[in-house]
Amino acid sequence: MSPYPILVLVGSLRRDSYNRKLANALAKLAPPEFSLHQAQIGDLPLYNQDDDANQAASVKRLKSEIVAAKGVLFVTPEYNRSVPGVLKNAIDNASRPYGANAFAGKPAGVIGVSVGAIGTAMAQQHLRNILAYLDAPTLGQPEAFIQAKEDLFDANGEIGAASRPFVQNWMDSYAAWVKKHAG
Repeated sequence: MSPYPILVLVGSLRRDSYNRKLANALAKLAPPEFSLHQAQIGDLPLYNQDDDANQAASVKRLKSEIVAAKGVLFVTPEYNRSVPGVLKNAIDNASRPYGANAFAGKPAGVIGVSVGAIGTAMAQQHLRNILAYLDAPTLGQPEAFIQAKEDLFDANGEIGAASRPFVQNWMDSYAAWVKKHAG
């Protein structure tokens, strides 16, 4: 196991999601002592406070993966100027019941890609507000509002040459953030 396991929450369930491609590409840009693992969130039940005392196995799995990670990386699209419901549901499940928040103290990174000109700026801002409440120290700079253009990914699914320095800088900054905050 690497010294810095990072749990990645991709806010899209779509098979050919740009954000899943971005998450895969980020894993290739991570320092060698980091390993990025994508969490499965599509099988989580809708959060219901009535279930707090008897959480589903999928919720327990997600919470244990977060607890075991040195950091959490959110790679999210933007739906209706906010975070996708599937991502919010994962956050709600993993942060409840009150007092059993799996995200507390976990260094977080927020990034995303969209076809829109502003990338995922609004979704990221909403997510940062949520993470502040959940006591997850979140990388503030650099921000990365990425627009999906034809050359963003190369034929191998890696970040294209024009965008690679920017995305590599973001990944390096996130890695330094994790090292600074991970216990």
